Amino acid sequence: MHRWIDDPAALVARCEELAATVRIGFDTEFMRVSSYWPRLALIQCAAIGAIDLVDPLAVESLAPIGALLRSPTPVKLMHSASEDLVALAPIASAPVAGLFDTQIAAAFAGLGAGIGYQRLVAELLGVEIEKGEQRSDWLKRPLSERQRHYAATDVVHLEAVHDQLLERLHRRGMLAWVLDDCEALANAVGICEVPVNPHHDFKSLWRWPLERQARLKRLLDWREDIARAIDRPRTWILDNPAAVDLVERAPRSPGELATRLSAARAFPKREIGPLYELLGSPLDEPDLAIAPIPAPLADDQERRFEALRAAVAERAAALDLPAALLAPRRVLEALARDPAASVLSGWRRELLAEAIAAA
Repeated sequence: MHRWIDDPAALVARCEELAATVRIGFDTEFMRVSSYWPRLALIQCAAIGAIDLVDPLAVESLAPIGALLRSPTPVKLMHSASEDLVALAPIASAPVAGLFDTQIAAAFAGLGAGIGYQRLVAELLGVEIEKGEQRSDWLKRPLSERQRHYAATDVVHLEAVHDQLLERLHRRGMLAWVLDDCEALANAVGICEVPVNPHHDFKSLWRWPLERQARLKRLLDWREDIARAIDRPRTWILDNPAAVDLVERAPRSPGELATRLSAARAFPKREIGPLYELLGSPLDEPDLAIAPIPAPLADDQERRFEALRAAVAERAAALDLPAALLAPRRVLEALARDPAASVLSGWRRELLAEAIAAA
């Protein structure tokens, strides 16, 4: 059973009750097909034997939920929380405090990396969950009873899963590591920062001269600003092949630029002139002060990478953990390029220091 909350007074009263609890299961339903920002359509809460479905389309102010999210207590239970954190960021207006991500915890509990909620519940509780409404239109009202049931199911088992995971983590001595990683996730995701080096996603272009890479980065930064401003997906404004093409072959006129972007789904016509000027304007010193796209590892770096990977894998096997949980590939590559790189911190640095030094 669940309660549908679409009244501000009811939300305030319920949040006052939730603030006094030990933990709350949280989930969201949102739509992000045609927008840059996720459009929040539903917030699910589970605590002390009750499930609430909060309608953000009907409740004008979600400030009571924001206050809960910012408070260190109660603990917020979520599964694979990164996208939910982005959806909740405007409400929380700060990183979510007291996060416990059950997917992160499951990896440390020996259940494998990236385990889905459905399989985790089956593994720990022996309960099979039907997942039939994942592609629903959650912004449509009224929601069907089937949609409401699906939404409630996503939080109803979180408290029991939390109990099981805590038992395993205490036994393995890894709870502190989980809490550190959950806090890091909340701090990293909840702010929605602008990507620092978007051109690094174009790995095959590492041979490009620095000037051309700088022009690509400047174009991608412009795309990011426009996407956020008009709330449309980046690739609807300018997809990656088009961005590369514009850097390689600058348009000779605004008309040519308009023609080349005619297939873009959401390119704002008023930006043709400003974009044409951006593409043709000279680079200045800050533009050129960029981190170039990393080249593939050289032979000696590749040998160092393999040694590092083997050392981390051996340490991970001894702990019964996925190796990527201790040090993902990007970290090992950074260390292969520069053994003194500061890419590990906290418990990982202490845990792996000896193995990395030996490698």
